[in-house]
Amino acid sequence: MRVTAGRAKGRELRGPPGARPSSGRVRAALFSALAALGADLSRVLDLYAGSGALGIEALSRGAGSCDFVDESPAACRQVRRNLESTGLSAQGRVHCLPVEKAPERLRGPYTLVLADPPYGDPSALGALERVAASPLVEPGRTVLVLEHSSRAAPPERLGPLELTKTLRHGDSALSFYR
Repeated sequence: MRVTAGRAKGRELRGPPGARPSSGRVRAALFSALAALGADLSRVLDLYAGSGALGIEALSRGAGSCDFVDESPAACRQVRRNLESTGLSAQGRVHCLPVEKAPERLRGPYTLVLADPPYGDPSALGALERVAASPLVEPGRTVLVLEHSSRAAPPERLGPLELTKTLRHGDSALSFYR
């Protein structure tokens, strides 16, 4: 897996064991859609970070900073390694904690929230509801993107944010909330 664009384009990213990272095609479609929406990349939050591919892609494409959240120590170590190998360590902070604790531990608001929970995780939507309803999100400014199985219908709302569009790419779908 490689960074698809920006200053770290072509740099290899490695995932933690057992991870299902977002494909390069899905990441390219995500950032193309964000550009069309005029999304602000100044302050990014990557939830269920795994390898950190989504947040690192944002940093490579000009995001000011990114906080990465994952509860797996192996994933947190891998995000740190990937930040170092891409030369983006100074702009990224890794938080090894469950997503549901992010509203208590992090300071918002973020302009872009990227969430790629494990497909079929029954607790993910509840955790994202709490994040969306917290000070981490500023309605009217924050864009939240949920990557999920294309076989699962996304919720119409996450907290105060409304679903604006869904893009399908094979087994994956990207749902955008504002």
